[in-house]
Amino acid sequence: MKPLDCAVIGGGAAGFFGAITCAEAQPAARVRLFEALGRPLAKVAISGGGRCNVTQACFEPAELVKSYPRGGRELLGPLHRWQPRDTMAWFADRGVELKTEADGRVFPVTDDSATIIQALLAAAQAAGVRWEAGRPVRAVERVGPSDTGGPGFRLEIEGGEKVWADRILLATGGGKGSAGLAIAHALGHTIEPPVPSLFSFHIADPRVTGLAGLSVAAAEVRIGRALAAQGPILFTHWGLSGPGILKLSAWGARELAATDYRFSLTIAWAPGRSREQVRAELAGAREDHPKRKVSTWNPFGLPARLWERLLAAAGLAGGESWSTLAKAQSEKLAQELTAGEYPVAGKSMNKEEFVTCGGVRLSEVDFKTMESKRCPGLFLAGEVLDLDGLTGGFNLQAAWTTGRLAGLGLASAPSAGPPAV
Repeated sequence: MKPLDCAVIGGGAAGFFGAITCAEAQPAARVRLFEALGRPLAKVAISGGGRCNVTQACFEPAELVKSYPRGGRELLGPLHRWQPRDTMAWFADRGVELKTEADGRVFPVTDDSATIIQALLAAAQAAGVRWEAGRPVRAVERVGPSDTGGPGFRLEIEGGEKVWADRILLATGGGKGSAGLAIAHALGHTIEPPVPSLFSFHIADPRVTGLAGLSVAAAEVRIGRALAAQGPILFTHWGLSGPGILKLSAWGARELAATDYRFSLTIAWAPGRSREQVRAELAGAREDHPKRKVSTWNPFGLPARLWERLLAAAGLAGGESWSTLAKAQSEKLAQELTAGEYPVAGKSMNKEEFVTCGGVRLSEVDFKTMESKRCPGLFLAGEVLDLDGLTGGFNLQAAWTTGRLAGLGLASAPSAGPPAV
């Protein structure tokens, strides 16, 4: 039998990890990695603001999958085989020192994504992976059995060159216009329509405008009754962002796309407190600090500028003392603190992530090996699949995990040689 010919399409995190895994597991195989861009691992380079958020320090798969709005159930088994602890050990074995920050995010101690990229490139070179940059694959044809060989694939490279592969790994990422999704569809897969995930909200409202750069450590955000999230909120020039907003956008990605990103956002600036509890705290402030101005002291630890905006929304000028706070004013302020309504009219993508939901339907993939159930010999990994995680290293971990299993699947596939052309 001739050596195995494997083609990896897509030079991102999942593609590189899959190619390295395959080449290390099957040293005799010829592993070629085709990347449309002229540079490798472009998305890894910008992840985590250029520091590369390698993974999340959560080592219980059942807990970890809760951070995947789509694909969590399917990832549970794979994460028992390759989880963040394995990812961290892999990089440590290759000389990359990592650190875990207070929120669980894991970065190289250099705070430079180039450290991670260099480790992957070195591992690929050591394993014998042939990296072919600026070589986009335009089409893939499944070639059936013939008298001279078994089934395989014929890849058409831009410019018309044809390349043979016994097995292929599709790891191009997703999004509208993705060549990988077009290839997967041509090979028999159903594609869930891609829509943005992890995005900030455009809000033109007096309570928000002019506060860019301000942050609130914790708030609860809600859309209707079904979608809710908690986390820090960041004020931007166009509205609101931060982990709480990004988390909500991920869980509601498809529903919010259906509204054309026009909906009502409810914010509780005093999370974990009921309306009655907030009323009681306001009454306590009136009793304990009667002579203090409402504008200069608040019992909720909110930034002064935001507090002033909430007072104005409740009909308070800000010069009143706590002792003069009327019951109707207190009620309006409690409303603003627990369930203020903010009109959203548009979105902006989170520049560090560029994550979409959508892609190859998960039920059509064997998550033990990442092999297609529709097209034997085709393996899939990363964001070409309809799975996505929250911000914080979850998407890269999904890439490492699915890339690892796909690479092992590629390496175990037997070769019967190319058919007659």
